[in-house]
Amino acid sequence: MSREGAGTPLVAEVIKDRLCFAILYSRPKSSSNVHYFSIDNELEYENFYADFGPLNLAMVYRYCCKINKKLKSITMMRKKIIHFTGSDQRKQANAAFLIGCYMVIYLGRAPEEAYRILMCGDASYIPFRDAAYGSCNFYITLLDCFHAVKKAMQYDFLNFNSFHLDEYEHYEKAENGDLNWIIPDRFIAFCGPHSRTKLESGYHQHSPEAYIPYFKNHNVTTIIRLNKRMYDAKRFTNAGFDHYDLFFADGSTPTDAIVKEFLDICENAEGAIAVHCKAGLGRTGTLIACYIMKHYRMTAAETIAWVRICRPGSVIGPQQQFLVMKQASLWLEGDYFRQKLRGQENGKHRAAVSKLLLAVDDISINGVENQDKQEPELYSDDDEIHGVTQGDRLRALKSRRQSKPNAIPLTVILQSSVQSCKPSEPNISGSAGITKRTTRSASRKSSFKSLLSGCTTWDNFSTDTLREQLFGGWKAMYCHKSLLLGRNAPMLFSWQMITPSCIH
Repeated sequence: MSREGAGTPLVAEVIKDRLCFAILYSRPKSSSNVHYFSIDNELEYENFYADFGPLNLAMVYRYCCKINKKLKSITMMRKKIIHFTGSDQRKQANAAFLIGCYMVIYLGRAPEEAYRILMCGDASYIPFRDAAYGSCNFYITLLDCFHAVKKAMQYDFLNFNSFHLDEYEHYEKAENGDLNWIIPDRFIAFCGPHSRTKLESGYHQHSPEAYIPYFKNHNVTTIIRLNKRMYDAKRFTNAGFDHYDLFFADGSTPTDAIVKEFLDICENAEGAIAVHCKAGLGRTGTLIACYIMKHYRMTAAETIAWVRICRPGSVIGPQQQFLVMKQASLWLEGDYFRQKLRGQENGKHRAAVSKLLLAVDDISINGVENQDKQEPELYSDDDEIHGVTQGDRLRALKSRRQSKPNAIPLTVILQSSVQSCKPSEPNISGSAGITKRTTRSASRKSSFKSLLSGCTTWDNFSTDTLREQLFGGWKAMYCHKSLLLGRNAPMLFSWQMITPSCIH
């Protein structure tokens, strides 16, 4: 990256004489030997509050397709291609993120090399923050993001040859289910279902039956609920799913007992696991991150970066520091788990693995003994009329952002796309009590051994700015007398579908 002085252009050469990245303070014009382009107003992050990136996986895919098309274009064979961004520091960071991802994914550059190219000279980029309201004291850097992408490729989380763009962008929308794959074929993060599908106070709510066809079609066998009960778990279990309740307060961090039980459930799940809280962002992202850190030895920052690239807005506030604190102990547990797992002979029964898991459970994550678990109580929206939670606000923001007045209900979309999968009729129980481990299929056995067979050891931003972001062009709307409805985000991607054509 070259720079002669303040306010002068910064240019970094990505591919010698062919591809460059530039920060410019005036819009350039293409010539016979230079082609300029910008994505600043094309690929834009949809924020919750003061968060501004990183851009989601669909945007990374679109960008890479765009670059590849330009490099292969006959009309540009003799031209130098320059991706430029302007003076907005947030857009600079996202533009640098995109071309850095391209270097890692398609040019085989190491994360440090991609970062060094972008940081030459006097260049600097503001780090990414969480989606919480208010100030921030934890940040994710470009280098964290590049490491996350590199490791995602290494562990086969990321494969653009089988990435299904249309599905990702469809199911990320609140009206279509608000779903995201975090680990392909293993973890889905999604917004918490409600007792029935409806549009209430401006945001979409979906019943369990709305998700069942998609889950069955994608080999989801286990549902984990982290928030209070908004639906009867029997509506999933009657359809053949295992269902578990691991409640902890919205915006908080999980106890040792919850982390351990979550890991145990996931390590023994036969198929994919769908995890939700209210918005499917904070609590959901935090526990999935614990699994990733334990079994893939990614750092807390790398893990948070990856989860947010898949599902923007994930892991919020103190949950970030919680993951940093748990990194060393989760790595230790993962090393011990893999060491013991490798020592097991092929073909041993799940009981042997369960015994191993009990041994692993003896290692304390934070030195606190497991706490007594209470049965979750039936929960109603009315319980929080005067105490709207973080999850409520984020869910409302997401719904407003991508709201479509005439959107087809998720139930209709999913049932028509998976004709062979018919959800069970709703079976709402009047009982307020439900066991924590709602049910476990008799045939469930550990498939985690085969899953890991290939693994190695592993703001201060003003009230005026906020008001402008939330209210600009929209009427103020309130849910339950106190919930301001904002704009919508999140997303899902599926890897086992056909490769879509590049978006030009």
